[in-house]
Amino acid sequence: MQTLGYDPRICFGRHLAAIRRARGWSQEALALESGLARSYLSGVERGLRNIALVNICKLAATLSISPTVLMDFETAA
Repeated sequence: MQTLGYDPRICFGRHLAAIRRARGWSQEALALESGLARSYLSGVERGLRNIALVNICKLAATLSISPTVLMDFETAA
């Protein structure tokens, strides 16, 4: 098995946080709008949670972006 050389959970979380902040949203606001718990969202942004695909889609819909934009985190690493 090939190692990635980076932790995708951390890179995804940083990317999500950057997108959220660029829109001027707090974690609380994104959590409320997406239906996810703020503590869960915090864990995702810190790279502590392995986010489910369905939650990636919920966040993308809430942020009015494609899930592929959220998944393009290598460039943000």
